[in-house]
Amino acid sequence: MSQIQLPSKIKSLIGNKPFTVDEVGMSGNQVLIFEDMVLKIENSSEDVSEQVQIMQWLEGKLPVPRVLAHEEFHGKRYLLMSKINGEMSCDTYYLEHPHILLEALACGLKMLWEIDITDCPCKRDLDVVLKEAHMRVLNNLVDVDNVEPTTFGEGGFESPRHLLEWLENNRPTFEPVLSHGDFCLPNIFLKNGQIEGFIDLGNAGIGDKWNDIALCYRSLRHNFDGTYGGKVYEDFNPDMLFEKLGIEPDWEKINYYILLDELF
Repeated sequence: MSQIQLPSKIKSLIGNKPFTVDEVGMSGNQVLIFEDMVLKIENSSEDVSEQVQIMQWLEGKLPVPRVLAHEEFHGKRYLLMSKINGEMSCDTYYLEHPHILLEALACGLKMLWEIDITDCPCKRDLDVVLKEAHMRVLNNLVDVDNVEPTTFGEGGFESPRHLLEWLENNRPTFEPVLSHGDFCLPNIFLKNGQIEGFIDLGNAGIGDKWNDIALCYRSLRHNFDGTYGGKVYEDFNPDMLFEKLGIEPDWEKINYYILLDELF
């Protein structure tokens, strides 16, 4: 810990507790994992105030980490929160037992949709998200190498700018719910086949129902087809998610929100 500079308040809460460092998918940011806490250290350009606000609003409504402290220090933002126990829903056990996994994920989505959003402090509608996407395109922040193979190039969009234009011109109708914003398997924790908690809530707020469905569907597909993890799980059809949800898939909206996520 001596090699990592910390604000005094957070340092006093952590003390000399042992931790491991998890940097997967954080792009220059760090996540320190303690036995009962998690510390996210983000670049100062990443505004954590909305994430703190939504996490505090969700406390008592959903199983989410509790904010213990948040500070800015030496150009970095620090968010210390309680740790969600259980296993990621992409744990091998759940990939080998897809019916248990799908039941739990469907339950998790419904838990979000049942929350009263009347006084939700964060809005993540298309006006907000497309504005963020525009800034990312303008500043060349889109990672075109980490997208679906058909998104750009032959048969796809010429560039992130052309994709953004298409997204602006093809907005679907908005179905407002409490949206997680990144409903992917690593962000949903399970225990004994039940929802234990939701993590990575930086994009949570009033969003479109189909955004979470689309990202969940894509995450399922790629966890089972070997794109993530390298192992192919045979005889799995991600369309079974819709059976568990009891709804018909809206493929236009699913495609739209998967494409929108390519810009982030």
